[in-house]
Parts: sequence; structure tokens; C-alpha cells
Amino acid sequence: MLLGTLLVLFLLGGTGPASAHAALRASDPEDGALLKSAPRHLTLTFTESVGLLDDSFRVLDPEGRRLRTGEPAHTPDSSRTARVTLPGKLAQGTYTVAWRVVSADSHPVSGAFTFSVGKASVTTATVDPGPVEDPATKGLYNIARYLAYLAVALLIGTATFMALCRPPEAPLLRTLLTASWWTLLGATLALLVLRAPYETGEGPLGSLEVDSLGRTLSSRPGAVLLARLGLLAVVAGYLVRLGRRRKPYGWGGAALAVGLAVTWAAGEHASAGIQVPVAMTSSALHLLATAVWLGGLVALLVTLYRARLTPAAVTRFSRLAFASVTVLVVTGVYQSWRGLGSWDALTGTTYGRLLTLKLAAVALLLAAAALSRRWTARLATTTADGEAAADGEAAVVQEQEPERERDRERVPEAVGGPVVGGPAVGGPALPEPPAPAVADVPPPPDPHRRALRRSVLAEVAVGAVVLLVTTVLTSTLPGRAEADAAAGAPAVVGASVTNVPFDVGTPGGHGKVQVTLDPGRVGDNSIEALVYGPDGGVSIVPELRISFTHPAKDIGPLDAGLTDKGGYWGNSFLNLPIAGTWEMKVTVRVSEVDQVSETRTVVVR
Repeated sequence: MLLGTLLVLFLLGGTGPASAHAALRASDPEDGALLKSAPRHLTLTFTESVGLLDDSFRVLDPEGRRLRTGEPAHTPDSSRTARVTLPGKLAQGTYTVAWRVVSADSHPVSGAFTFSVGKASVTTATVDPGPVEDPATKGLYNIARYLAYLAVALLIGTATFMALCRPPEAPLLRTLLTASWWTLLGATLALLVLRAPYETGEGPLGSLEVDSLGRTLSSRPGAVLLARLGLLAVVAGYLVRLGRRRKPYGWGGAALAVGLAVTWAAGEHASAGIQVPVAMTSSALHLLATAVWLGGLVALLVTLYRARLTPAAVTRFSRLAFASVTVLVVTGVYQSWRGLGSWDALTGTTYGRLLTLKLAAVALLLAAAALSRRWTARLATTTADGEAAADGEAAVVQEQEPERERDRERVPEAVGGPVVGGPAVGGPALPEPPAPAVADVPPPPDPHRRALRRSVLAEVAVGAVVLLVTTVLTSTLPGRAEADAAAGAPAVVGASVTNVPFDVGTPGGHGKVQVTLDPGRVGDNSIEALVYGPDGGVSIVPELRISFTHPAKDIGPLDAGLTDKGGYWGNSFLNLPIAGTWEMKVTVRVSEVDQVSETRTVVVR
């Protein structure tokens, strides 16, 4: 059920754009900069350490031809800053830069920007930086990640349940251990094979390239996955030894569980950003607590349905789950603070909204856990009362046994006849009367046990959602990094201002319209228009319309949707979808019958 829930939710929620963890903080030259002379280097600074690829930078000249650049490299003082050398002579015009790097927590990120030398080109070469991941590679890679999370939770949780809760012998628990180990092994191998095409944005067949695996193994994410495979080999020996005895080994199993958790901490958010040692410790503890609680719940549910689980074992797991929840709360608060950075990020970023969803799911999970604890207490009390009653009945029987013996001694023997059940006197002994037959009727089902099964099943279902949201959070840009990138981004300057003269041919029916397009770039823009009369002062007109057309791409006309703002006309949400030269048509109506239209060109960056 857990696997099915994860896959269904993945397929429903995996169609959006991928998010990465590093964000571009600054570039030199800046995006949209107009330089007097050509730069010697391109320098990009990110919010965290990044890894470089062979094709991390692509630079196109004003004609759309790719330039030969040097090898990308980090600057000597920081692994957050990447630099590439440009050719010695650059012609005048606008250059387009597409970049692609791998963030320190293993996720690729890409983007593009422009700069101009001498003067801006009328038309700018466009370049597609490519998707962050190929859709097929992305889907396979994320499924492998989710399966790895699921498998490690079942593996650690089941082993801990068997070691500390001491349930009755249940072969299905050993099967669960073996299945989770094989699943984690397969998912880790898939991640290792798909790592290279995931980084470069290629299709899954990119993993068949000769140097792809070698490139992966030489990177930090590859080293982390290789370490996980080594730990799984040791876990295999542990499981083989476990098959020869009833209970798991204690400290050895705990050390292996910690080692597996560290491989996740070394490849996710905790490995980059602020307070890395504390963050990695917190992340490992968070994963261990999650595995002990959610994986243990699955083991408890299996045992409740497949074996006669004692209330003592359920009570022990209840205490273990409470301790796990305590660790989850402490580590979760720290990780939330580290990832968000501010209260505004809780509602203003995707990471914050996902975190809010996770908190709501955890609250629901805690409510189900509280219900399970209540049914556990009732089951333990009922069982204890039943055992006490059975002990009392046994004591009464023991007390009555001497009385029965004395009664047998006082029974007179029949002369010349036998005594039933005694030695033969004057004839053969008669057989004892047969004991009344006891019907083989199973004990009535315990309503408390049934209720506990239902509440634990609810915990498992909600836990699957929590696990899914957690895995999605690990592939979402943290709110703190998003805020850092926004704070370091250069301010957009140089909004487009166009003056459009008009004359309707009547006395006083002339003037100009001043149109401001901000920021004058692809995407959402704000547009403001002021109408000036013959005397140069602001004039009030009954109607003003502006539309945009891109003749080369056969786009438009797009109505600017101006509204009268009381002294000027404007709209804050004008979307211009592509760069290039647009025709802007301005229509001014100065009376009920007098109007005129003028057209000007506008360059959108």
C-alpha cells in the first residue's frame, strides 16, 4: 500500500518543473549589462557550492554562433563561484550565456542571461538552456529516490522493532527485511547508473556512454552512493547471520543504521549551506527517527495481522514511537528554521508551502498515534485483568482440591461391589465416566485489538504521505536560499520609455503619449502611459488603447489592457512571451468622434 501510494502521488505530482537547491546570486557581467569593452571572463556566484560539467557554459555571439571558451573552473577562493575565459576579441552586439551546474546537494540547475558589448543588438540570439532534467531520466531518478526512502525506512524500522519490541516469531518480518534490502540495493544501483544523464539533462540512454559511470564515481554524489552500496554489503552479512538466530544483533545493527542515514545526510540539503556539521547530524537523526517510527508501524501492522502479538510488545513499541516523535520534533524544528530563514518564506516560497503541508500531515499522524496509544493501553489493561482472573480461578481450584480428596475417603465401599474409580473389591472396577466433551471453539475476537489494527493502519497511510512530502522537500529550493538569491540579484534598471506623437487634425488635437515599459523584458511587465497636450501638460482623454504585435513570429496583437488610473493609464501584468522587436500601436481618442493611431517599435530583451 505504501509503494502504491507513493507511485500514484508521484505520477500525479511529478509533472511540474524541477527545482534545484543552488540559485544564481550574481553574475559578472550582470544580466542585461551594456559594457564599453569586452570582458575577459564570465563569473557566476551561487548561493551554495556547485559542481561543474564539461558543458557548464555556452556563449553565443550576436549572430547565434557558439564561441570557443576556456574550461570552466572554480575561483581559487570559493567553490560557490564558477568562471570561464572568453575569447580575446568580441565584436559589438549582444551575447547570450547559457549555464548549467550541479548544486552541492546533488541536484542540477541551469539558466541563461545576456550582456552587450559596445551597443545592444536589435535582435538577440536566443538559446534554450535546456530542461533541468530530461523528463524520462527525471521520472526514473525520482522513482528510485522514493523507493530508496521507502526501503531504508522499512529496513531500519523492522530491524528495530524486532530487536527492541521482541514480538513473537513472525517469518513475514524476516521476509520484510529481505525485501526492503533488495529494494534499497536496486534503487541505489539505479541512482548510480542514472546519475550522469540526470546531471547533464540527457535521456536515460546517456548512462550507456563510456565515461558516464567514471564521471559519476569521481563526483561527491557518486561517492556517497558507492558508500551506501558498501554498507548494504555489510547489511547482507548481518541479515544472513540474523537468519540463524531469532533476534537481531544490537550495536552492530545500530551502527549500520547510522551509517545508512549519514549517506542521505551527505547527499541532501544538510550537506550545503550554513552549519553543515550540525545540519548533517540533525538530518541523520531525523531520518533514523522517521524510519524507526514509520517502518516500525509497518512491522507492527504485519505482526498484528499475522501473529498473536502480546500487549507488552505493543506497549514497548508505543514507548519507542514516542521517543522517535520527540527526536522528529526537535530535529524538524531546526531543519525548518535552517531551510526557511524567515516567517515570510513559510507562505511566500514553494519550500515553505510544502513544509506547511508536511506539518499538517504530521499533526494528523500524531492524532492517529495518540489513538493507537489509547487502544494499546486498553488492550494491556484488558489482558492484565484476564490474566489476573485466570490466576484467581487457578488458586480457587487449588484450595478446593484437599476438600475433594477428603470427600473421596468418606465414601463407603459397597459390600461385594466395586467402588467407582477405586480398586476392585469383589469384582472388576467399573470405568470412570467420560469427561464432558469441550467444543473446539476459537476465542471471541478482541475488540481492542481490532481497533488497534485500524488505528495503526491509519498511521501507516498518513505516514506514506509524510514520507512523500519529505522526499519532495529534498528536491525543492529552500526558502533561505531563494531569499539569498533574490537579495543578491542585481536590480533591473533601464526601463523602456517611448514617446509617441499624435495629431487628430483638429485644433488642439495634438500632443504625445509617453509609454513606460518596465522592465522591458520577456515575461510580465508593467506598462504606464501619460498623455501630454499641446501645452506640454498632462491631458485627460476619454480613451487610450495600446497593443503589441511581433510580425516576425506572427504573434499578436496583444492588448495591453490599460485602465484609467486617475491621471495616467496603466496595467501591472502585461506578458510579452518572447524577445525581439515588437510593434507597439497606440490609439488615442480625444473626443466622441476624433481618434488617431500611431505605431512605434519596441525592443524586448
